[in-house]
This record gives sequence, structure tokens and C-alpha cells, in this order.
Amino acid sequence: MDIFAVVDPRTGETLATYPSATDAEVTEAVLRTHQAHPAWAALPVAERAAVVRRVGELHLERADELARTITREMGKPTADAVGEVEFSAAIYAYYADHGEAMLADRPIDVAEGDGSAVIRPCSVGALLGIMPWNYPYYQIARFAGPNVLVGNTILLKHAPQCPESALAVEAIFRDAGAPDGVYTNLFATVDQIESIIASPYVRGVSLTGSERAGSAVAALAGKYLKKVVLELGGSDPFIVLSTDDLDATVSAAVAARLENTGQACNAGKRFLIAADLYDEFSERFYEALRQSYSGAPLSSDRAARTLGEQVARAVEHGAVLRTDGSPDGAHFPPGVLTDLTPDNPVYREELFGPVAQLYRVRDEAEAVALANDTSFGLGSYVFTTDPEQARRVADALDTGMVFVNGVGLDSVDMPFGGTKSSGFGRELGTLGIEEFLNKKLIRVAG
Repeated sequence: MDIFAVVDPRTGETLATYPSATDAEVTEAVLRTHQAHPAWAALPVAERAAVVRRVGELHLERADELARTITREMGKPTADAVGEVEFSAAIYAYYADHGEAMLADRPIDVAEGDGSAVIRPCSVGALLGIMPWNYPYYQIARFAGPNVLVGNTILLKHAPQCPESALAVEAIFRDAGAPDGVYTNLFATVDQIESIIASPYVRGVSLTGSERAGSAVAALAGKYLKKVVLELGGSDPFIVLSTDDLDATVSAAVAARLENTGQACNAGKRFLIAADLYDEFSERFYEALRQSYSGAPLSSDRAARTLGEQVARAVEHGAVLRTDGSPDGAHFPPGVLTDLTPDNPVYREELFGPVAQLYRVRDEAEAVALANDTSFGLGSYVFTTDPEQARRVADALDTGMVFVNGVGLDSVDMPFGGTKSSGFGRELGTLGIEEFLNKKLIRVAG
């Protein structure tokens, strides 16, 4: 059974615990969410948009309190926590501002016969969202924002270590004017997830999490014929082929690796550096990594232990680790792994924390081959002074996202998602609102 508890990773102290939902509470919540859908979907888009806009405004009004909550829950530095709240608010505002246009009828030119035809975007009903701990508000926003606007209703199962941020978001939806059942937080256990997905009242499920969790949820969704969106792990390549400002490129690389203390699915994790730049890059990168590290803990002692086991296994199989310190509870010092070969088990694993993998590549072809030699396919970064090369490499990378000569380029209007074991489906932007829509054809005879 899941234990919903706030355990401060900075100290290891358990600050609060919350009971898991009973089976009866789960059944009631599913029914209530289903029953709320028809009236919510029947409202004009503008009225739903007003609620979604107010959700974003309340995030900003409560930013300090919300930030303190996730700092307690998963150790995020205060400035980063506030930034997450602000980005979440921007997502709600984006969909509130653009929702009517996104949901407008889409006329079809009739090829045969008279009359007219349109595609009418419609809601589908109650959805289950299963969210992770690394971005407690942002992950909810990119799922709930577009879907509540569409007219769907939401059951939200958050990570067990994020109960208070989960309750805070539920309170925001309630205070923003969402009717009862439109957004419901549910402290469901893993064992209860199948019954929720199996319910005929639940029309789809979105999960952000590990490959293991994604595989389990996808299997259940297939069993019960439910639409599913999965955003899973990543081991994103950061390719440097040429640069006219090595310090700026190193700075970008460090920012890509240390985002959220290295605990981001789309963080740069494998650094593939052209041979003529490798030696100088590696020295500057390591020093900048050390100097830029915030000292924040990982999300939990368990997360630090997992990363430590991976690093130890990498070294055991021939990799070289460069670091200045040792793990202490949830605190994990930054480091760089080199000399990783394809037979090293960590070569194909995701490292969730401030440890980078560094590779020397001879040329563009080797960089692309190494970048694609992974089961993951979420994001990627390409740094080059040659625009034609940038286009070639972007086309060749087997990933859902490619960022050229920049990091931190995510935004509310840019679709987010991957390929291969990184999942399928998209969130954010115009594509994010499409995933749980009934694109209904209405054909009228002449």
C-alpha cells in the first residue's frame, strides 16, 4: 500500500502523513467525476476558460506558499520552486487565452456530393492522471489545463511523496470555481489503479513516470481499451560539434544537466563532444558543474541511493568517475563519468541526478549513431555553428524534441513528448489539447 507522506529530503524528517483512499472512496470519486462531465462539457468554452484562467491566477497569488510546499516534499530550491509555479500559471493562461480557437469547428471541403462537413472537437469524459514527484505543479498543469478547458473531468493521482502539493492544486481548482467533480485529488494506491482504469466511467489515462510504471499502465489501458498518453524517462544527448564560444556552450551544458538538480526527464544526460573540443570542454565542464551545483538534495534518500548504485556499477564495469565528494543522505555531489563503453550497463540507463556521462566523438556521423544508441527518445540538444549541419543532425536524431544551440527553450506553446521507451503522445501547445478529444465528424447532406 502506498504511504502518502511529506518527508523533508534535507533532513529525512517525516513532517506529515495522509491516509490512502479506501476502495469505497475510490468508487465514489470515479462516479462523481463521471457525473460532473455532462454539465461541465455543456458550458460555453469561454466559461470553462474563465475557470482555467483563474486557476493560473491563484497559482501566482499563492506562489510563495506553493513553493514552500514542494521544497518540503522533494527538496527543490526556493527559486526553482517559484519558477515552476510561475510556469504552471503560464500554461493555464495559455489554454484559457487560446482555447476557443483550438476548439473551433474545422470545416472539410466536401469532395463528393453537396452539403457540408466539419470536425467538431468534443470532450470525452473523465480522465485519470498519474503524476510524478519531480515537478509537482507543472506536471499537473500540462495535463489538467488543456483537458479541463476541453470539458473533460479529472481524477488526479499524485506521487506518494507529494500529498500537500496535490491537495493545494485541488483547493485551487475549487477556489477558482470548478464545480464539484471537475477536478478531484485521489490518494489512490497502486493496487487501486487497475479498478480506476477498468471503470467504464474513465475514458483515458495520462502517466508521467518511469518505464516500468508506463509499461504497467499501458498494459492496463490496452486491456480495458482506454486511450493512454505516456511521458516516460529520457537519456537526452547533448551534442557539441562546433562552437564559437566554448564558455557559453559549457554554461548551457551545465544548465542542461543541473535542471531540477539533475532530476528532469529531458535534462541533458549524455554529452557527446567533438574530438577537437573534448579535452578543453571536459575540463571547463567539470569545473563549471562543481561551481554551479546548488547543494540541494535529491528528492529522497532512496533517489540518492539509486543513483549511487548506478554510479558504482558504472565504475565497476570500467568507467571513470570524477567527483569531489560523497553522498550524504539525499545530498549527492555532482560528477562526470567517462570511458563508458556499450557493454557497461549504465551506458543504457538514465541517471536521475547531477552526474553526467561524457563521450568523445570523431565526427557528426558517430555523434548521431551514439545519440540514437539508446532505448530512450525524449529530447536532444545540438550545438554547432553550421546551420546545414544542425538541420541534418536534427533530422537524423530519433527523438521527440531537438533543441539547437540553446537550452531552456521549453515553453507553453511548444509540444512536449518522445519516442521509443520515452513514451508516446504530446503535451503542451496545440498538440497537447488534441490527445483526449473526440474529433467528431458532422456531415450534412445537400
